[in-house]
Amino acid sequence: MDRNNHTDSAIRAGLEAAEARGNAMFDAIERAGIIRAGITEKDVDNEIYILAKKDFGVDVHWHKRLVRTGINTVCVYAEDPEPRMIASDDTVFLDLGPVFASANAKWEADLGRSYALGDDPEKKRLVADLPRLFEVVKAHYDATPDITGEELYAYAQKVAGDTGWIFGGTIAGHIVGEFPHAQRIPGREEHRIAKGNTRRMRDPDANGHERHWILEIHLVDKTKSWGGFYERLL
Repeated sequence: MDRNNHTDSAIRAGLEAAEARGNAMFDAIERAGIIRAGITEKDVDNEIYILAKKDFGVDVHWHKRLVRTGINTVCVYAEDPEPRMIASDDTVFLDLGPVFASANAKWEADLGRSYALGDDPEKKRLVADLPRLFEVVKAHYDATPDITGEELYAYAQKVAGDTGWIFGGTIAGHIVGEFPHAQRIPGREEHRIAKGNTRRMRDPDANGHERHWILEIHLVDKTKSWGGFYERLL
């Protein structure tokens, strides 16, 4: 992967700065009241696009913006369900991939947050569990230097089940980098936290550089009718 002579520490710093700007963008979305009942997923997506461009200078999103509500929150990234209207008691999740420019590069952010509208205690519990289980899985990664993508995926499934949820994702994350990382990577399966990836996550890439990971937590209720999603840098 061509990294324009950036050091590994500079790459990490660029990604962390992009994530900080992405978090600020999420905070602005919440303050603006964009996530609300009575409008469609597409309406939310359009409002996010306008806000991101106007207030954060985001012209490029490195992956499709996801806004999902109700039964659509059970779907994985690759699925393309029919857009839904947001109901007053729905869970809603956003999965955004804004690209932020620095002085000499463009950096990918990849962030997901979930919201429980209404007063359903189980939906609120799931939304609260998403960042909590992220930290549990991250702590396991930090404590296991030789862990593989397959092993961390299995661990994410286990902690979801132990908490009373189904792990909804077919993967639990992927690498992220300088834009456009996805067009430069051979052997994409080695760069996913997923079943079948037996490579150590801390192994360098083909050019000897550190790989930087996004961890995804996708939880689904046992009825398989609603869920939530959370992701950020591992």
